[in-house]
Amino acid sequence: MSDRPSALAPMPEGYGEWLAELKTRVYAAQQRAVLAVNTEMIGLYRQIGRELDDRIDGHAWGAKVVDRVAHDLRESFPEAKGFSVRNLHYMRAFAAAWPEPDFLQQPVARLPWGHNLVLLTKLKDRDQRLAYATAALEHGWSRAVLEMQIEARSVERARRAITNFDRTLPAPQSDLAREALKDPYKLDFLGLGRDAEERAIERALVDHVAEFLVELGAGFAYVGRQIHLEVGGDDFFLDLLFYHLKLRCYVVVELKATAFKPEHLGQLGFYLAAVDGELKHPDDAPTVGLLLCKTKNEVVAEYALRSTTSPLGVAEYDLLKDLPEPLATNLPTIEQIEAELRGDAG
Repeated sequence: MSDRPSALAPMPEGYGEWLAELKTRVYAAQQRAVLAVNTEMIGLYRQIGRELDDRIDGHAWGAKVVDRVAHDLRESFPEAKGFSVRNLHYMRAFAAAWPEPDFLQQPVARLPWGHNLVLLTKLKDRDQRLAYATAALEHGWSRAVLEMQIEARSVERARRAITNFDRTLPAPQSDLAREALKDPYKLDFLGLGRDAEERAIERALVDHVAEFLVELGAGFAYVGRQIHLEVGGDDFFLDLLFYHLKLRCYVVVELKATAFKPEHLGQLGFYLAAVDGELKHPDDAPTVGLLLCKTKNEVVAEYALRSTTSPLGVAEYDLLKDLPEPLATNLPTIEQIEAELRGDAG
């Protein structure tokens, strides 16, 4: 006989809301259970590392004992995958990196072991490890994404854009907006030379919008390129428009393939006012502007931002990966390559 009921009772009033809340509590409990198991395992690995160090150095057992421990633990726990010789050495390094008694209060205690191995092997500085561990927890980065963010130095570049947010936005919004901007933005995935024009960069960013969203950071959603706005019968076009899910506001990105000039902010400020007037929902926060330029004089940018009441940020972009100076300066331009090809054809 089947255990399925022949007919389900109709949902009483309020059932849907209660079920949704119940599902949320079940999911939260499952997450807490997974986190507790992970934290327990990370604590165990650290304890094993500390005891190995103590016995190797303090009891003169010698480093070869690690091979013996790995063999015996795998014999006793054949289903466990964490007791290889290499992993035991990582446990020793992990214990040395985090000797504090309050270790379990650190963000690394809440990260999976694989994430901790990335922090351990890719970063040498303790503060950097803590910063990336905190960011990984906040944004839910996978191990692969964490490694990519470290290689891109995303945490070091965060909050470095020059802005006037502390003066033009309320405190919680200004802090979030400042965290959302970087400097510089790495656009080397576009495959363009340093002298690329603005429209070429725009087109390439749209063609590589997935990579650009990763570079922008968590929360950005792409709206469109060359967004048309009609203001007082005149036509205007925004380079790139995004919506930030955390800030709950539009973000206008304006590209300048030149050095920063103060007059750039006037144009961008007008675009923000136009978006606020034509697109912004009453529940949205004020629109934020980001000016991406080839280079900037920080003093000039700071003075220029003082004179505007629109929430604006100024940052640079890099079109090429960091290369040794002789190699970077000797790369041929597109025009040089085309000239060479024409010469060969002739």
